[in-house]
Amino acid sequence: MSADVHFASLPATSTGHSPQAKGRVAASALRFGSLLAFASILVLFSLTAPYFPTIGNIGNVLGQSAIAGVLAIGLTIVLIAGGSNVVTGGIDLSLAANMGLSAATYATLIQLGYGDLVAGGGALLVGLAIGAVNAAAVVLAGIVPLLATLAVMNVVAGLELVLTQNTVVPASTDFLTAISASDRFSIPVLAYVLIGFTAVAAAIVQHTPLGLRLYAVGEFPDAARAAGLPLKRLLAGAFVASGLCGGFAGILSVSYLSGSTTGSGEMLLPVVVTALLGSVFSRRLVPTITGTLVSALFVGFLINGFQLLNLPSTLVSGVQGLLILIVVSATTLLRKREI
Repeated sequence: MSADVHFASLPATSTGHSPQAKGRVAASALRFGSLLAFASILVLFSLTAPYFPTIGNIGNVLGQSAIAGVLAIGLTIVLIAGGSNVVTGGIDLSLAANMGLSAATYATLIQLGYGDLVAGGGALLVGLAIGAVNAAAVVLAGIVPLLATLAVMNVVAGLELVLTQNTVVPASTDFLTAISASDRFSIPVLAYVLIGFTAVAAAIVQHTPLGLRLYAVGEFPDAARAAGLPLKRLLAGAFVASGLCGGFAGILSVSYLSGSTTGSGEMLLPVVVTALLGSVFSRRLVPTITGTLVSALFVGFLINGFQLLNLPSTLVSGVQGLLILIVVSATTLLRKREI
């Protein structure tokens, strides 16, 4: 049973124009409008940006979107379990810093002579530990997720600087080379990793009882509490899962960059944009894993098109900020109308 389902609405009024009906129409318009905008941007860049529609460039976008996509999936899980209100609900601002420290851990262990198995395990453990700290701060200490993960982000970023001395730690192994390679169609292995990771996450979150419980906790906490669901345990698990995504993204980052990175903080805005924008690609304007994948490709192609047109990076950041404003405003207004 999919978690992205329609719940029964209140009966419409005699005029057939109830607020719920109007809300559904507006939600459908927003969803299809977003898909139309995605298609329009692809057509526009195909006509104006050199090499944009080539297989090599499409594969490049897929590979570049893998890291941000994995991080955005982690953030999506937190949004589902904590609620999509970014102020009082679920949010994890530590994900980009988590990726940076996990990548630094992987690269450092390789430099010390350990194999990929140990280095990968170390990166995943670092990610899990950061997720556990976030969970403890939110669930046990009762700190608002926005503030808790912001504090953890700064601590993790500081630990990365201490570990790497603010330098790039190189790492090169056969395993990393295999992940960063491309097939004969110029499609990066990272693209297949993103698709496979998305399929597994979607199967768990959108098609299992555990996923349904996460949606219940995030959307209807009072009803979930009355039904006897362990709200704190589920929310804590979401933060731990998000931390694991950060650790996994760190491994992908090392393979993509052949080492650690000192600019992991720059990933935060694209990740937040991707996760929030993913809700407009769902039927009920709620976060979904599949919607996040579509959103990751949307943001990836948008950034790629700007780069091919030699537009300044500041403009890209401005557009990403505008997307956040539009999505949050639109979904908030529609949900108020439904209520």
